[in-house]
Amino acid sequence: MQRRPGPPARFPARLPGSDPPAPRPAAAAPAGAAGSAPSALTGLMRARMVQRLAAGGMASAPVLQAMGAVERHRFVDSALGNQAYEDISLPIGLGQTISKPQVVARMCELLLGAEVARAGGLGRVLEIGTGCGYQAAVLSFLAREVYTLERLRGLYDKARDRLRPLRLANVHLLFGDGMPGYAKGAPYAAIIAAAGGDAVPQAWCDQLAVGGRLVAPMALSGGPQMLLVIDKTLHGLEQSVLEPVHFVPLKSGIA
Repeated sequence: MQRRPGPPARFPARLPGSDPPAPRPAAAAPAGAAGSAPSALTGLMRARMVQRLAAGGMASAPVLQAMGAVERHRFVDSALGNQAYEDISLPIGLGQTISKPQVVARMCELLLGAEVARAGGLGRVLEIGTGCGYQAAVLSFLAREVYTLERLRGLYDKARDRLRPLRLANVHLLFGDGMPGYAKGAPYAAIIAAAGGDAVPQAWCDQLAVGGRLVAPMALSGGPQMLLVIDKTLHGLEQSVLEPVHFVPLKSGIA
């Protein structure tokens, strides 16, 4: 039996309909925090990561600004802190990974291409698979509100502990199965998934607003995982298949 997502973790509230928060300078990690490192050094490493993203073709200024604002080393174990700003995925426990910076930036850029985002900015976003919380933190700079679902209790607890000190008032962290989405927050301007299955759950499409966009890895027809973009229009769903990707499997239930 599927369980409904629990209530969101209580970060400071935002007023509905308010504008996205202005980009904030990344806060220094508390002493002894997982992934902590001297701020000057990590700031330089983060700046170089953003430079590599731009050199690799990332042209979205809001995405580059968001990637430069979030301290990625805060979201991995301290033993991996020196690798946090390399363009690699890293383990975060329970068989899950934090995506490469290039992949996070690419998927965020695609979300900003949604019709509703082009018309009036990115409103409410649903993220399937919080993981360590890094992508949710990046999305907090790009969207008015972020609802993020994590099905693994161990990762949910870690993400809560890592996000709370950042005081991201527009991020709502939920523990629950992501396959049914989160109907209470719908409709969404964008939905992004951090795990790949064989088909897009119908609930995600139902909860997407007209003019909204869904970005997810999918192994269509049993083939390799590809980055899939679905735009919801007045006339139905329009699907585009982009480049190959490699994500952890999409699963249902909680654990």
